[in-house]
Amino acid sequence: MSGEGRFVLPPPRRPSVAVAGRDERLAVRRIWCVGRNYAAHVREMGNDEREPPFFFGKPADAVVDSGARLPFPMATRDLHHEAELVVAIGKGGARIPQAGAMGHVWGYACGLDLTRRDLQAEARRMSRPWDMAKGFDRSAPCGPLTPAQEAGAVERGRLRLTVNGALRQEAGLQEMIWPVAGIIAHLSALVELAPGDLIFTGTPAGVGPVRPGDELRVEIDGLIPLEVSILA
Repeated sequence: MSGEGRFVLPPPRRPSVAVAGRDERLAVRRIWCVGRNYAAHVREMGNDEREPPFFFGKPADAVVDSGARLPFPMATRDLHHEAELVVAIGKGGARIPQAGAMGHVWGYACGLDLTRRDLQAEARRMSRPWDMAKGFDRSAPCGPLTPAQEAGAVERGRLRLTVNGALRQEAGLQEMIWPVAGIIAHLSALVELAPGDLIFTGTPAGVGPVRPGDELRVEIDGLIPLEVSILA
C-alpha cells in the first residue's frame, strides 16, 4: 500500500453509485465485466457457446448514475447497448468458494455496458485488447443499488431493455451460463475482490446500435430501473 501524504495535484473525485432509498452512496473500487455469459448472445456474436465466459475491466470513473444525459462517445459510429445485472461486492476475498460466494454480495443494480462496436471489431481483427472499445468515458451507467437482503431472488427475475420504448433485449437471469456465485468464485481466483468492486454479469441477445437522441431504460424485476439518454 502506498503511503498517505500531500499530493502534487488534487486527488480525483471518488467514483460512486447511488443506493436505493438512502442519501448514502457506495464508493466504487473497480469494475469487472463478464463476457459471453448468455448462450444466445454468444451465438449472435458468432462465438462458440461452449467456451467459458471471460473477464475484462472498465475504469471506476466510467460509472454514471441513472438519469444521466450522455454525449455520444468520441471515435465511434457504432455505439451498442448491452443491458446487464450489476453485482456490488461488500465483503472481499480471494479464491472464494462458490458455496459461500453469495455472502460477499452487498447489493444489485441495473446496468449498461456501452460498447464502441466498431472499435471492438477492429481490435479483434488485429488481435489487440478491447480497452478502447469497452473502457471509455461514461461507458458504465449503473442504476441505484438495492441491498441484497431487500432485493429478494433477483437471479430468478427477468431483464429488459427498451430504446425509445421499443423492446430490444429480454431474458431471464437464470439463463446466465455462470450464475452470480460462479462468477464471484472464478473472478476471485484471478484477482482479490474487495468492497466496492462492481461486477457487470453479462448481456443477453438483442444488443444493437444506440443513436443520438435515444432514450434507454433497463429493468430487472425487484430493482430500480436505469434510465439514460444520448444527447442529440
